[in-house]
Amino acid sequence: MTITRGDRGALIERLLSIMDQKNHWAWPKLTKPGLSRAALAAHFRHEFHTYVRDFPVLLARVLGQGPPADVRIALAENLYEEQTGKLSLGVPHPALFLEMIDGLGIDRASIEDPSIPLEPEALAYRAMLDRVSASAPWQIGAAVLTIFVEGSVHERAELEGTRNLPPIDEAIRAHPMVLHYGCPPERMRLARAHRAVEGGHRRDAWTMLLTHVPPEGELADAIVHAMTEALTLWQAYRSAVARHLA
Repeated sequence: MTITRGDRGALIERLLSIMDQKNHWAWPKLTKPGLSRAALAAHFRHEFHTYVRDFPVLLARVLGQGPPADVRIALAENLYEEQTGKLSLGVPHPALFLEMIDGLGIDRASIEDPSIPLEPEALAYRAMLDRVSASAPWQIGAAVLTIFVEGSVHERAELEGTRNLPPIDEAIRAHPMVLHYGCPPERMRLARAHRAVEGGHRRDAWTMLLTHVPPEGELADAIVHAMTEALTLWQAYRSAVARHLA
């Protein structure tokens, strides 16, 4: 994916500087052996409830605000894949997430049960996602969901087309949940689905934003503010969950 910066370069750089920071200090704990199943369950339970389960709903709220036709197409395709998987493996992404949970030998109830409390910081992050996805202007919700939530610390390399990924079979064999925690590779179909569609999603995310947001002004500033808020709340949420990984 390569996006031409043109006169949108300043806005791109402001957003990339935020994405450069989407890298939490506790992440290495999840890439090494030694965590209990209870610790893994706590991590994945929070991921599931903060965004994985309801990501299609969040996208639908932005779509429901009636953005321009090109944005509707991009959001609808993303929503269709997340909820049905029909552009990749034919299985909804939340269901593929739970397949990995099964592969790890973790009881699904410990992930799905809504009565198990989440950390307050996780609830605050989710509340922010609910707010921006349901509020105008649509550009803010689209930026937070499709760039921040779906993106990563590798966004700059993705945008510049310089990120090199290993073949998907090799990537799955090296995945920490396979390598260290015994998840069978066939239960990692979520990684395959992501690889199949994420390139298009990343391109669409940036294209629809840069097409419909002036490079400077109140809207650009509001998007940067929302992305910064998302980063702050995400960091706090991940730090709270990291307490379970000790």
